[in-house]
Amino acid sequence: QVELVESGGGLAQAGGSLRLSCTASQIWFKLYTVGWYRQAPGKQREFVADIGKSGVTEYSDSVKARFTISRDDDKNTVHLQMNSLDVNDTAVYYCSAERKGTTYEFWGQGIQVTVSP
Repeated sequence: QVELVESGGGLAQAGGSLRLSCTASQIWFKLYTVGWYRQAPGKQREFVADIGKSGVTEYSDSVKARFTISRDDDKNTVHLQMNSLDVNDTAVYYCSAERKGTTYEFWGQGIQVTVSP
């Protein structure tokens, strides 16, 4: 059974940093576009960043220049380095893996990130 497990969340102060990780079992991340999404209380889930098979990255405007997504295919893990955190970054962060051109799409359970003023 495919499983995506997020780790590294928690509490940070505004201006601080956190590093999220997403590790997959039963799939090879290197075949997938892996992304991070987030959902704040009372809001819809929104795109944060993703990284394609070739390493091409995309970011939402709200996190560009503050967050960096990277992949370690040897460890089947994708990281999201979050710097200069703001209270508006408080949300549950979800990892997703999508194999383009197929119906294969998987999601993690989500991990809480809370940024205090």
